[in-house]
Amino acid sequence: MTIDVHGRDLRYFLAVAEELHFTRAAERLYVSQPGLSKQIRALERQLGAPLFDRDRHGVRLTPVGAALIPHARAVLAAWADAEAAVRDARSAQDATLVIGMSTSPGRGGLLPAIRSRFTERHPGVRLRLRQFGWEDPTAGLADGASDLAFVWLPLAGAERYRWIVVAAEPRLIALPESHPLAARDRVAFTELLDEPFLALPAAAPELRDHWLALDARAGRPARIGAEIASADETYEALVDGLGICLVATGNAPLLTRGGVVTRPVDGVTPSRLALAWRAGDPRAEVRDYVRAAARVTRLPATDGHLGPTPDTAGDTTPDTARDAARETAPATAPDTAPGR
Repeated sequence: MTIDVHGRDLRYFLAVAEELHFTRAAERLYVSQPGLSKQIRALERQLGAPLFDRDRHGVRLTPVGAALIPHARAVLAAWADAEAAVRDARSAQDATLVIGMSTSPGRGGLLPAIRSRFTERHPGVRLRLRQFGWEDPTAGLADGASDLAFVWLPLAGAERYRWIVVAAEPRLIALPESHPLAARDRVAFTELLDEPFLALPAAAPELRDHWLALDARAGRPARIGAEIASADETYEALVDGLGICLVATGNAPLLTRGGVVTRPVDGVTPSRLALAWRAGDPRAEVRDYVRAAARVTRLPATDGHLGPTPDTAGDTTPDTARDAARETAPATAPDTAPGR
């Protein structure tokens, strides 16, 4: 004979078994004492045996009641585990990862390729892309507005983050097409030392210095022609002749819209685009997005935008990925700097 017993009935039974007093058990369960007694009698009828002996001296477990206790506890514990598993599954299904960036990483379909691999493991997780201004070189990681972010190295507050390099690209020089050097096929950076440069906001000093190439100036200060805070501002400043700027190869199309050209420049280190996340973030979704990015960047480059990446980018453990990325020479800037 099959007996259908509700979890509520087992909870009521255990409360009485532990209190051996119907009134105290009812108070513990926040139900009426008559209602509790009625549920226990119904359970006894289903089981075909009394669970408690009741008389004027009190309440005592019967042998059947004593035999039921460990099984009732096991059933309720298993159901509690099932409820927790369901909550976790629903939470994962409803989860959203915010991916920060200053401008779109682009680069040969990098984002769609990562999304495809990630959603194989987390089909219910929504990926939301959010753009941040150049004033925040962490693209939302610093204040928690993003969960992961595509950022340019060097990264401000590097000890707070982990990252893998997803693209390494030469830096080009962007010039008004009327500039004397625009007719050249290549330009040496030493020829640009006296030129006015467009600079990132002072709020991002590491990246500002990188895109001014201070490390290639042998101590000579940079001339600042104007400050720029977006790709559009950079383009307008270039067209107006306010200065020139370095730009990552993959972002050159943001500036070469007419009136502006880019040329290879010798004597400066490459730029490096990284996928970064906060150190100590325990979420599986974050780890798996990093794993997906690492796998994608190990594939052969399909165009000039996706440069060589360190072999260690494929290492999916956060600490190893961080250390591997830090072994490379720091260089780069916001996925937005002067076409950066």
